[in-house]
This record gives sequence, C-alpha cells and structure tokens, in this order.
Amino acid sequence: MDIIFIEALKVDTIIGIYDWEKQFKQPLYFDIEVQADTRISAQTDDIHKTVNYKALSDDIIAFVEATKYELLETLAEDICQLILKSYASVKSMTLTVKKPQAIPQAKSAGIRIIRSR
Repeated sequence: MDIIFIEALKVDTIIGIYDWEKQFKQPLYFDIEVQADTRISAQTDDIHKTVNYKALSDDIIAFVEATKYELLETLAEDICQLILKSYASVKSMTLTVKKPQAIPQAKSAGIRIIRSR
C-alpha cells in the first residue's frame, strides 16, 4: 500500500477546555498520511484515480475552521471519519494533530491516531 502525505498543515481554530482558549483562535498543525493504492493513477497519470492531496487539505481546513472542539481527541476522530467517508480509495490513515500553545515549555503537544476501514 502507498502513502500520500501532508505535513504541518496549519489551521487556526478555536479549541480547548479553558475559557481563554474559547475566545481566541490558535494554530493547530496536522500531519496526514493516507494509505491508498496509487498504481492506477501512476499508470494513467490521472488525478481522478488517486487521492488529491490539495482537495484533502482543503476539506480538512474547511472542516476545522467550521467547528469548535474542546479536545484534540474528538477533533482528530471526526476528521478521520470524514476522510474515510469522503475518500473511498483511502484504506487507512494516520493523523497527527499538534497544538503548539498547549504547554509553554514544549514545542507542541498533541495526539496521533490511526484509523482504517
């Protein structure tokens, strides 16, 4: 199986459990890996036969900007379900969500989840 990936996709959103977090957007960074068979698209050079990573990133950005969550866990789960539902050729995916402002002494904190059909 092949992996199509997007690294450090930045989206500003409202997320968090504290009152101050619910008042201001903060950046989240997404690393996305989707497993799909890319042989047909490679043979035909046809974007419609693969996972279009521009469309994938646009879908994630639109979803995150339109929602508000308290937990990264919930956001990550809902993104995975959206991608698995919207992209039939995706067999499984790994999603890492980083929240750089979560812990002042750390570069970032976050979650990594793996989901499959």
